[in-house]
Amino acid sequence: MATQMTRISVLLPLYNGEAYIREAVESVLAQTWRDFELLILDDGSRDGSLAIVQEIARRDPRVRVIARENRGLTETLNELLTVARGQLIARMDADDVCLPDRFARQVAFLDANPGVVCVGGDIEMIDERGRFLTALTMPEGDEEIQRLAITGHVPISHPTVMMRAGVLSTMGGYRHEFWPAEDFDLWLRLGEVGALANLRGPVLRYRLHSESISGTNVAKQQDAARRCCEAAWARRGIADGRFEATDDWRPAPDARSQQRFLLRFGWWAFLSGQRATALDYGLRAVRKRPLSLESWRLVLCSLCKPMRPVPRG
Repeated sequence: MATQMTRISVLLPLYNGEAYIREAVESVLAQTWRDFELLILDDGSRDGSLAIVQEIARRDPRVRVIARENRGLTETLNELLTVARGQLIARMDADDVCLPDRFARQVAFLDANPGVVCVGGDIEMIDERGRFLTALTMPEGDEEIQRLAITGHVPISHPTVMMRAGVLSTMGGYRHEFWPAEDFDLWLRLGEVGALANLRGPVLRYRLHSESISGTNVAKQQDAARRCCEAAWARRGIADGRFEATDDWRPAPDARSQQRFLLRFGWWAFLSGQRATALDYGLRAVRKRPLSLESWRLVLCSLCKPMRPVPRG
């Protein structure tokens, strides 16, 4: 890594993200903590993403934009690490939204806990239109995080993390052979040299896409996660490791999987007091599988059943 000249380097890989990139970047620039650089690497986008971030960079000197041909996420993240100048590395994705005090809270936590090498936080789930779905509480302490990770559960959300740059550099960054679970591999390796943690309370709004990633990548992610665990078991001398396959946030292309995710998001919205959002997801689930009683149940509950909003935050 380059000479450290700022407290935080924010790494934002970008590929065809024009729909949400402006909101994502503005949420970083609006942080109450001001001492950071925002490094954006456009990985060969074919839409208007690059023009948007270049325009923002012209008016805010904290933003640095790099553009090149497409090479993939792992390569992009590692290239960003080579140009980062911060003592701390924060991650951000092109479609998420940082809450204003995220950096301030994470810096304060890392300063107060020198044995922690990586800290994430709780997240609020939003959909493509920015509508609130639910809040997700992540495991807080190192012991629970390690227990979940070693069996295949992902206990830290990648775009929420802040990590110590020196430790990350020593470990060699992300490993391409574990894509698309390169972040999970990193958590397992970081957990072998220091403590992991999540802040209590949301630090990020995480955008879920109900009809986005193919089932091929879902299967690849599960296979990669298993290999991450097997490598960690070997490093740690665990002879009887057990891998527990986990559900993914991304649906497969078939109608049944698409319906299942639409219903998940819809019930989250219903239980959060978002009646109109729940109804929208119920109707979309009906269109996927018109004869399914599960879909119609969500529609009817959204129309008729009393609900009590759940407090957020």
